[in-house]
Amino acid sequence: MTISHSRKLFSLFTGILIFLIAAPSFAQQGKANYELAERFTSDNMQKLAGSTGVYPQWIEDTNSFWYSYETSQGNFWWYVDAEEETKRPLFDRQRMAAELTEMFNRTYNHKDLDLDDFDYDEDEEIFTFQVDSIQLRYDVDTQDLVRGDTLRDDEDEEGIDWGTYSPDSTWIAYAQNHDLYVMRADSDSTVHRLTDSGEKFYSFGWNQSDTTGERMNARVQWFDDGVKLRAQRSDVRKVEDLWVIRHVGVERPELETYKYAMPGDQHVPQPELWVFSTENMDGVEIQFDKPEWEDELMGNITESDSSDTIYLTRQNRPRDTMEILRANTTTGETEVLWTETAKPYINWEFTDLNVLEGGEEFLWWSERTGWGQYYLYDSEGNLQNPITEGYFTAGNIVKVDTTGRTLFFEGYGREEGVHPDHSQLYRVNFDGSGMERLTEESANHQIMESEEEENYFVDNYSTVSSIPRSVLRNEDGEIIMELETTDLSRLMEAGYKFPESFKVKANDDATDIFGVMWKPFDFDSTKSYPIIAYCYPGPQTEPYPTDFSLSSQQALANLGFVVIAMGQRGGSPTRSKYYHNYGYGDLRDYPLADNKYGIEQLASRHDFIDQDRVGIYGHSGGGFMSTAALLTYPDFYDVAVSTSGNHDNNIYNQWWSEVHNGITKETRTIKVENDDGEEVDSTVTEWDASIETNQELAPNLEGHLMLATGMIDNNVHPGGTIRMAEALIQEGKYFDFVLLPGQRHGYGGIHGEWFDRVRWRYFAEHLLGDYRPDAIDINIPADN
Repeated sequence: MTISHSRKLFSLFTGILIFLIAAPSFAQQGKANYELAERFTSDNMQKLAGSTGVYPQWIEDTNSFWYSYETSQGNFWWYVDAEEETKRPLFDRQRMAAELTEMFNRTYNHKDLDLDDFDYDEDEEIFTFQVDSIQLRYDVDTQDLVRGDTLRDDEDEEGIDWGTYSPDSTWIAYAQNHDLYVMRADSDSTVHRLTDSGEKFYSFGWNQSDTTGERMNARVQWFDDGVKLRAQRSDVRKVEDLWVIRHVGVERPELETYKYAMPGDQHVPQPELWVFSTENMDGVEIQFDKPEWEDELMGNITESDSSDTIYLTRQNRPRDTMEILRANTTTGETEVLWTETAKPYINWEFTDLNVLEGGEEFLWWSERTGWGQYYLYDSEGNLQNPITEGYFTAGNIVKVDTTGRTLFFEGYGREEGVHPDHSQLYRVNFDGSGMERLTEESANHQIMESEEEENYFVDNYSTVSSIPRSVLRNEDGEIIMELETTDLSRLMEAGYKFPESFKVKANDDATDIFGVMWKPFDFDSTKSYPIIAYCYPGPQTEPYPTDFSLSSQQALANLGFVVIAMGQRGGSPTRSKYYHNYGYGDLRDYPLADNKYGIEQLASRHDFIDQDRVGIYGHSGGGFMSTAALLTYPDFYDVAVSTSGNHDNNIYNQWWSEVHNGITKETRTIKVENDDGEEVDSTVTEWDASIETNQELAPNLEGHLMLATGMIDNNVHPGGTIRMAEALIQEGKYFDFVLLPGQRHGYGGIHGEWFDRVRWRYFAEHLLGDYRPDAIDINIPADN
């Protein structure tokens, strides 16, 4: 599609939609620095920076791990023994290149070895990788490199891509024609059919709509004993269909049909859980339904020490009540251990059931005090004691040391002076004593734990304005090894500058809001710059980075803007229950006042920010929010670019909209005709989850708006953006509209590169007044 820059030009797109392009509204005020933006795209910055973190691959039954790390000297592979506190190269890169050259009769660059699927074989205690579809085996002790067999494209390391092996590799479970089968791995003839009720959209296979009759992966999980397996399926036969149309990559346009439940739908997926035994080839359905509830949600299935018992959670449709169940896998019977209730809804981000010692005790996360904390329950579901307490959020569990009865977890906002969104590592005893912060650096810490009983942690930590550092810590938090420090020297030589953190008040003038500001690298404090807000309303995350990040906001800033991203009430769940739940019941409007007020505060602090030239953009929820902001405050925001926005949450997915905006159940009496032809009373129950839409705000458009969506987006359906466009057309409003062929919810490859530059140009035109038609080449090479 060509973006036109003519005054009030009407363009016909696909013979159906009219794209209305707004005319220049003010004289040219400056030129966008496209050259500087191109030099510092995320990809170009990443090339100069290399790796920014260590991601360990722990070796089973050891306290050793390996990792790869890229620097200006190429890619390195390292082997670390945590107990011995040693680090050494996994192999000599030059020797490896020489052996590969001899083996494959072509040259290899030892600084850029292309070793696909590099992994460690736990059974044979050797490393494996692929070159040109050939499997190679490398012994780290003897340094022997052995060439293996050619791998087929359709096989995994076990030789199949359609089944799941039992732990001892004796059995393979798979689905076919939507039923569940097991077969002995050593004989293709010994096949057992476990079910006969499967059908399309009521399937044990991952592909619910399959019609090929081929073997496929099933939704199964083997128990550790290898005798039993559990299988899930969801009855979506009554769930209504949704469609997208593939226009590219096919000989003729194709209709893609899938099941999609929307808020308030009367028919939504109905989950089932089954357990089967290979000893008698029989199965039992776990009794999951609760008679007084409707449309239960299943989650968190956890094994005990024995395959005779499993634990799982069941949640009601409004998501404000959850029950923790113990299930007998022989009879299918379940019992409720305890119930968790939280209004307006239970925070799914951290809610987790940890089964200790096969069910002797449980760790449970709850926001019952207004802050997420951990609690200890006994085997019968009786609360023993809080494990963590305080006015902070205990986040994800990092590791549970049952021998030492110690919990390691991420925490947020406990210490004064530490950014509330910076994850810290803590240790606490099960009885609540000995609470200790193990990461003393005021930064965001990404923790990756060892798998053995000994407690070692790889920690990548940084802030948005500091160099990433990777270390190995022991269970006391002591740094026992320096692993890597990112080399930013080449990036700095090229002109890179760190973004800046800031803090403002929410619109209540009490709640602290945090954010990040990017300035152009040729920043001049005597000049006045338009400000652009990158937005995402949450409520599962905030839109700004909390550690070092080579983000795309920098390239946009380099055009000649101050770019910011900040949170708002209703955003991150790491702050508090009040903060996280603020937007409940007001899914469209809740983040807008805080965003506007935050920009106003920044403009009052900094003379270089021009509050009369304000842009905003975002994707998905951010696409929804940016359009809502432009239409709610038309005298404040001038330009919005909104991609794949859920402008009409009434046609977005059921669970998201119902959880975060609410749902009510209404029972009423209607007249129906019985078998004798007589009218009788009948009671019906209906759900209601109506949500305010951006379409309702269409009459308010005064500035410049670009809407975009992927044509086959099966997450946020294109219909939401198209409805927004129709509402604007009905109001006679000018706007821009882009449909990205072949793209789903994310814009990948050339489409993403292309649209980045379309967004650059749109803000340059309408905030800088730069309408130069040849200022930027948006024809991205196909090999990008």
